Amino acid sequence: MEIITTVPELQERIMNWEKAGKTIGFVPTMGYLHEGHLSLVRGARRGNDIAAVSIFVNPKQFGPAEDYNVYPRDFNRDAALLEKEGVDLIFYPSVNDMYPAGYKTYVKVEDLENKLCGSSRPGHFRGVCTVVLKLFNLIRPDEAYFGWKDAQQVIILKKMVEDLNLPIKIRPMPLIREKDGLALSSRNIYLNQQERKAALVLYRSLELVESLIKDGERRAAKIRQQMIDLISAEPLTRIDYVEIVDFQTLDPLEAIEGDALVALAVYLGRTRLIDNLRFISGVIEK
Repeated sequence: MEIITTVPELQERIMNWEKAGKTIGFVPTMGYLHEGHLSLVRGARRGNDIAAVSIFVNPKQFGPAEDYNVYPRDFNRDAALLEKEGVDLIFYPSVNDMYPAGYKTYVKVEDLENKLCGSSRPGHFRGVCTVVLKLFNLIRPDEAYFGWKDAQQVIILKKMVEDLNLPIKIRPMPLIREKDGLALSSRNIYLNQQERKAALVLYRSLELVESLIKDGERRAAKIRQQMIDLISAEPLTRIDYVEIVDFQTLDPLEAIEGDALVALAVYLGRTRLIDNLRFISGVIEK
């Protein structure tokens, strides 16, 4: 496994692989890896000749009052996990490598970026799209792997790839959960014991949605209100948003008639957690 930290060295390595006709599967991460990340790595490993992973805590996707400075980092731990998974390359750049002095270019996916998480985190998806496009240009993968836990991110990045005619396949992978249902997240480490227990209400709210849909309920307002009531009954929670939206446009739905995304963001203390349920072609995924 190679660890590369500079852009010129990375470009040379990628060029050599391309000349050899190797396909590249890529997993961009911010590190502090968990089983969700590793499931993406396994997908990249299975589907390609080369599995490449980036570890970069991207300052451009954090707001001024967010947790960039304290975001969990442990490169040695991450590298050991990735080596065990058979990863060929880790790209581990510095902020100056990615955003040198005088940097001024950003990428926006209009309309989609300002909804759901984008509404409460202005500029977040501009930062995500900018860094991902830079990484795509550097690593030039055939396939890129992302988890459905960040469903809005997947939808936005697929649109970016489509609109910019990038020769990359976005491969969304299943959301990975703890045994009790909590979606895996690097931020789960912030939760104290009481908050960790209270966080299970997020998954219970999605189980409620699944039950309502299976019972024939399709009115979005009724489903959404029952979710809000359930989450609000847990005193340690503070709701950022609970929404039921069209899977492509992210516009609010009056009724679940086609493909839909049920998405939520909830604070437990200072920790903001997201989760979702997808209703695609009549099948519930969560």
